[in-house]
Amino acid sequence: MKIIKGRILQFVANPFELPIEKSVKIYNDGSLLINGKFIEEIGDYSVLKRKYPDADIYDYKDNLVSAGFIDNHMHYPQTGIIASYGKRLLDWLEKYTFPEEAKFKNIEYAREISSLTLDLCLKNGTTTMASFCTSSPTSVGVFFEEAKKRKMSVVAGKTCMDRNAPKDLTDNVKSSYYDSEELIKKWHKNDRAVYAISPRFAITSSPEQLESLGELWSKNPDCLIQTHLSEQKEEIDWVKKLFPNSKSYLEVYDQFGLVNKSAIFGHAIHLSDREINILSEKQSSIAHCPTSNTFIGSGIFELKKLIENNINVGLGTDTGGGTSFSMLRTISEAYKISQLKHYSIHPAQLFWLATVGSAKSLNLEGEIGNISEGLYADLVVINLKSTKEIEQRAEKATNFWEEVFPTLIMGDDRAIETTWVSGKEAFK
Repeated sequence: MKIIKGRILQFVANPFELPIEKSVKIYNDGSLLINGKFIEEIGDYSVLKRKYPDADIYDYKDNLVSAGFIDNHMHYPQTGIIASYGKRLLDWLEKYTFPEEAKFKNIEYAREISSLTLDLCLKNGTTTMASFCTSSPTSVGVFFEEAKKRKMSVVAGKTCMDRNAPKDLTDNVKSSYYDSEELIKKWHKNDRAVYAISPRFAITSSPEQLESLGELWSKNPDCLIQTHLSEQKEEIDWVKKLFPNSKSYLEVYDQFGLVNKSAIFGHAIHLSDREINILSEKQSSIAHCPTSNTFIGSGIFELKKLIENNINVGLGTDTGGGTSFSMLRTISEAYKISQLKHYSIHPAQLFWLATVGSAKSLNLEGEIGNISEGLYADLVVINLKSTKEIEQRAEKATNFWEEVFPTLIMGDDRAIETTWVSGKEAFK
């Protein structure tokens, strides 16, 4: 038994749907009882301490204790090319991504980058991430292995692409199906692993491959689908040429049975009203990747419009197109981008996007993403005075959210005191 003491942030409802005071509960002198890997009880510290006198105490004083951050869209094989200069999406793939991903047939290199990526995530308070791997099955296995060593919940899958990519990275319809099927058998629901069938995007998958992956998903419906959608206008134009009979980019995926509640679409910046209606009807989720959208020059995400259409949105770093492993920096950019569309996101809503919203997109809201009894004790402890700039602003705050907000806008890995995974400190 362990008791974590601090200021506890818990969601009791969606802050995009209800007033903040009705959707969030703050325990100022709060505590959590952890039993093994799970949260067993939440309450005032004095009550839990009296109730469980023999529990080990982890006193984080005035630090904020939140559910661990969840990155719902990243590319761990691109860790080595993060912050590469001066290209748009299609150029980026050609110059940086494909040459780097070709290295992941080497199991030692794949293990090295898997390990580095997971440790960087933990250092930044991220306890779960959904990552594309490469077209090599090796890249998938070692990522799941390294996550299992750390007792982390991760979502991942082999990137499938049978055209418009270098020969040493392309697979074919049969190999993409059977490789994915074997990886599902070995890894899906193996401890905390979740498999995501992962066509890179419509440009690099033939109709036959998309149809085959749709069939695979119908046989394994509790897996996820992750892919990309409407990131840049040049990409959309190319999809129109490749699929002239489809009315929209999203409907390319839909005609092959790849759009439903377990589908996560990365970016989704340039959507038509028709596509928004389909996403809403099918209850698919979107991964908003703000640092990538600005760095590669993709466009301005329409968060307000999507929320108003009841589409679930989570946050992703999209590393290496994104420029930081920090979900705090990702939160900051999400706020700024939304401001450009005259929509101010409340700090509680920002936390929601990086925790519960992302958990829902991964169909894991019953396991992670909130501080609630029965969920995994995947937690981040955040210092709200981590730098002089933040400290001086926080000390002038007149309420809790004013105190938190400077860290959401100016914070980074220095604000992460401790990251907990499966009921144990994984980073300190």
